Amino acid sequence: MRKKNKGRILSRPKHQREALLRTLATSLFLHGKIKTTEAKAKELRIVAEKFITRAKDNKISNRRILSKSLSSKTVKNLMDQIAPQYKDRQGGYTRMIKMGPRKSDGANMSIIELV
Repeated sequence: MRKKNKGRILSRPKHQREALLRTLATSLFLHGKIKTTEAKAKELRIVAEKFITRAKDNKISNRRILSKSLSSKTVKNLMDQIAPQYKDRQGGYTRMIKMGPRKSDGANMSIIELV
């Protein structure tokens, strides 16, 4: 029983799940919006908002912490273009739009985008 365990497992081991969320966050920051399953989008929202909150404080230490998880191109885009847009915002940097089930397997799809 998974009592008091937060987060979704997404049918993957921990290292694969973390890698998946990192690549989804990278795609979100580079393209502005992505289409994925509803469960992945809900988990991505948590990760992406933590990255943006850290990027809002433009210090070298935060840039280095973000560089551990994201590529240098993504960190540069996040720190220089995305984070300054949310300087006055306290949270809620992403929007999730539900699209309905996918034809092939019936998974609920959604679009997640930066507000």
